[in-house]
Amino acid sequence: MSGPVLAADTLVAGYQPGLPIVQGVSVAVAPGELVVVLGPNGAGKSTFVKALAGVVPTFSGRVTLDGRDITALPSHRLSAAGLGYVPQTANVFTTLGVEENLRVGGHLLRHGLRDAVARAFERFPDLRVHRRQPAGALSGGQRQMLAMARALITEPRVLLLDEPSAGLSPRMVSELFAQVRRIVDGGVAVLMVEQNVRAGLRIADRGVVLVNGRVAHEGTADALQADAAIAQAYLGRHVVPAGGEAR
Repeated sequence: MSGPVLAADTLVAGYQPGLPIVQGVSVAVAPGELVVVLGPNGAGKSTFVKALAGVVPTFSGRVTLDGRDITALPSHRLSAAGLGYVPQTANVFTTLGVEENLRVGGHLLRHGLRDAVARAFERFPDLRVHRRQPAGALSGGQRQMLAMARALITEPRVLLLDEPSAGLSPRMVSELFAQVRRIVDGGVAVLMVEQNVRAGLRIADRGVVLVNGRVAHEGTADALQADAAIAQAYLGRHVVPAGGEAR
C-alpha cells in the first residue's frame, strides 16, 4: 500500500483553548483504505474528525493531504483541496430537492456539473428515483446516501464520515456500509467515526481506538476483533472475537 493521502500528526484540538479534547492523536489513511475510529462515548472521536474537517479549532499538531499542510484550513478550502466531509447531523438541505442538493455540493466545479450529477446517480441509483423530492422527505438511510453523494460530487481524495449509521435500521446500515466499501474499493480513502463497532470493523481495513482523546490501540480490523481484551474493554460487549462468544 502507498504512503498516506491523509495524515494527522500529534493533533491537539477542542472547543476551548486550554481544554483540549483530542490530545496528540496521530492517524494516517492510505489511498483506497478505510480506517474506522472507535471508542467509548466521550473519547473524542467526533471532535477528532471535525478537527480534520476544519470545523473544530486545532491547537497544535499537523494535518496533511497528499503531503500538503492543510491544518486549520477553512472547510470550503478543504473541499477544494480534495477533502470531503459528511457530518452526523444537518448534512443535507431538507427543503431542497435531491438533485438540487447535489448541484449545491458541486458549486466549486467550474465545468462538468451535469456530468458530475449523472455520475452521482450512477453511484447511488436509489437517489435517481427521488431526484425531484425534497431531501426532507427521504428516509434516514436515503439522507445519508445523499449526504455522501453530495460530498463525493467533487471527486475528493479523502472522505470523512461522522457516525453515518446513527439512527438507522440494521438493514439500512448494511446497505450504507456496502456502499461505503464500494467507495473505498473505487480508490477513495475513507476515515469513519462509528459507534456500530461490529459493522464498522467488518468493512474496515484498519481500526483506531480512542480513549480520553488519545490513541489507545490501533491495528488491522481483524486483529482488533480477535483481541478479546480490547473488544471487552473498549469496543462493546456485542463484539464477538474470532472463534469465541460475545461476553
